[in-house]
Amino acid sequence: MNGTTNTSSSFSSKLKDYKELTKFTLSFTVVFICVICFLLVPDNGYDWKMVCLLFIAGMLITGSANAINQAVEKDTDAVMKRTATRPVASGRMSQQEAYTFALIAGLVGVLMMWYFFNLSSALISAFSLFLYAYIYTPLKKVNSIAVLIGGFPGALPCLIGWAAGFYGQEISWTGGLILFGIQFIWQFPHFWAIAWVSHQDYSKAGFKLLPADKGPTRFTALQALMYSVLMLPVGILPNYIKLTGEVSMWIVIGCNLIMVWQCIRLYREMDVKAARRVMFSSYIYLPIVFLALLADKN
Repeated sequence: MNGTTNTSSSFSSKLKDYKELTKFTLSFTVVFICVICFLLVPDNGYDWKMVCLLFIAGMLITGSANAINQAVEKDTDAVMKRTATRPVASGRMSQQEAYTFALIAGLVGVLMMWYFFNLSSALISAFSLFLYAYIYTPLKKVNSIAVLIGGFPGALPCLIGWAAGFYGQEISWTGGLILFGIQFIWQFPHFWAIAWVSHQDYSKAGFKLLPADKGPTRFTALQALMYSVLMLPVGILPNYIKLTGEVSMWIVIGCNLIMVWQCIRLYREMDVKAARRVMFSSYIYLPIVFLALLADKN
C-alpha cells in the first residue's frame, strides 16, 4: 500500500512539474486566443473536432516554447524569487528532460498543424516557436529590443489560428494581420507594466526589458501610453473590413480607452501600484476584446 501511495504521489508531482514547465495557464490563454481567431474566419463554423485538434496542437507548441525558455533560463530563474521554484531552476527536472519534452511536443504540434490544417499554419507555428525560444529568450539579457522581437511570437498565435481556419481553401490574410496587430500592440503596455512591477527581480537576473536603461522612468510610462493610444485605431479595423459588427467595435473602443486611462495614471503617478493597474487591465482586455469580436462576427 505504501509503495502504491508513493508511486501515486511521485506521478502527481511529476504532472505538476510538467504543468509548471509548460506554463499551463499562460499557454491556455495563448491557445484560447488562437482558437478565437480560427473561429473568426468568415464562413468557418463551429467544428468542434477541428477546434479540439487546434487546441491540442497549440498547447503542444506553446508548451514546447515555454519548456525551452525554462531550460535556457535555468540559472537566471534560480535567482528570481517568482521563478526559483520552477522545475528546472529548482533542480527537480534536468535540462535534458526539459529539452527532450520540448523537442517531442514541438514536433508533434507542428506536424498536427500541417496534417489537420495546412502548411501555412504549420510553418508560422514553427517560426513562432523558433523566434520565441532561440531569439527572444537569449536577447532579454542583451537589449530591451527583446520586447519588440518577443512581440512577434507573442502575437503570431492570432495568425496561426486565422491561417488554420482556411484549411482546404486559399488564405485571405487581411483579417489575420489585423488580429495580429491588435495583440502585437497590446503587448507593449502589458509587458512594460509587468517589467515595472518586477523590475528588481528582472534586474537581479540581468534582464533588460524596460525601454529606459535607468529602470522605470517617465519615458517608460510615456512609451506605454503611446502604444495604448495606438491600440485605438487598430481596434476599429475589424469593423472597417466588415469582419465584425459595430457593437464589438464600441466594446473594443471602451476597453482601449480604459487602457489609455490607466497608462495616463501610470505617467502621472509613477509607482508600482499604477503599473499593477495597467498590468491587470491588460489581462482583462484581451479576453473581453476577442470574445466580443467573436460574438459580433459578421
